[in-house]
Amino acid sequence: MSVFTYHLVKTNYFSALRILLFPPKQKNISGLIHAEIMTAMTLGSAIFSPSRMLIRQIAVFAQWENESDIDNFLNQNNLGKILAEGWHTRLTFMRKWGKFNKFEIPDETLEFENPDSPVVAVTIARMKFLEIPRFIHWGRPVEKLVRDHPATTLSLASIKFPNTVSTFSIWKTQKEMTDMVHGHSKVPKPERHADAMKERERKDFHFEFTTLRFKPISEFGEWNGRTNIIPNLKNN
Repeated sequence: MSVFTYHLVKTNYFSALRILLFPPKQKNISGLIHAEIMTAMTLGSAIFSPSRMLIRQIAVFAQWENESDIDNFLNQNNLGKILAEGWHTRLTFMRKWGKFNKFEIPDETLEFENPDSPVVAVTIARMKFLEIPRFIHWGRPVEKLVRDHPATTLSLASIKFPNTVSTFSIWKTQKEMTDMVHGHSKVPKPERHADAMKERERKDFHFEFTTLRFKPISEFGEWNGRTNIIPNLKNN
């Protein structure tokens, strides 16, 4: 089974722009199935706020044939060496909703052995340009819901121009994440996510869209001075 990774790193402006404008070619990276290289964003911040788009912060979501390919990439590739200075988690696929090309996402669904295990959620989409204002209207309340939710240990958004958007979140337990999805969380306005999903079903914002759920395998490095961001990882 393939392995997914999510990487976060802060670098200088020159390196960040070079990575975004001239990403490495997949064919030159052994074992890489596909990667999306993006600029990190702060969930829920104002659209024109300086904190909305964090140019120096790079987020990479990737799929690999196996973990040894990940190790080789981090040790030998120029981009990999930069990413190795930040934080990343390795992930086992569990289930999906929707569809997104280029990643080889399995059709079968796996179940968590323990519903109290931590879970990682990734959404990724290619936007319809004319739907972006409507997406922002419905999406920002959901961003704030996820950002402020007491069950998340890390949450952020990312973007790749012209129209790729993504979110990443780590949840203490699968149940707390699914409660949020269905509007059952004990937080203010818990229905924000469910309402946005109904609106998307009424009229889609995207050309392609998927929500992916993962079981975290391991984590490496630190992010914003934090380590061990995924709770109880050694026990799963």
